[in-house]
Amino acid sequence: MAWLYLLLAGLFEIGWPVGLKMAQEAETRVLGITLAVGFMAVSGFLLWLAQKEIPIGTSYAIWTGIGAAGTFVVGVLYYGDPSSLGRYLGVALIIAGVATLKLAH
Repeated sequence: MAWLYLLLAGLFEIGWPVGLKMAQEAETRVLGITLAVGFMAVSGFLLWLAQKEIPIGTSYAIWTGIGAAGTFVVGVLYYGDPSSLGRYLGVALIIAGVATLKLAH
């Protein structure tokens, strides 16, 4: 169950940078900040649950890896962030690192 909590925590981790991005626009500022704080709280709580069974270094690295890779994808797909072979390679390395941490656990 701890690994499910960690996966969900990583997915919720994607929500708070999106909320902060939304908060950059005046018409969605309050909604964006509210979403960011909500996603932070849920993500943090799920990470706390996961860390009851998964070592802190492993869980934190996986949590941030899921969040970073997911936020990259959201940025490219919805916010026009730059995409290049090098950037995709960087995300692939993050995913490979996360997979290695899981397999080595």
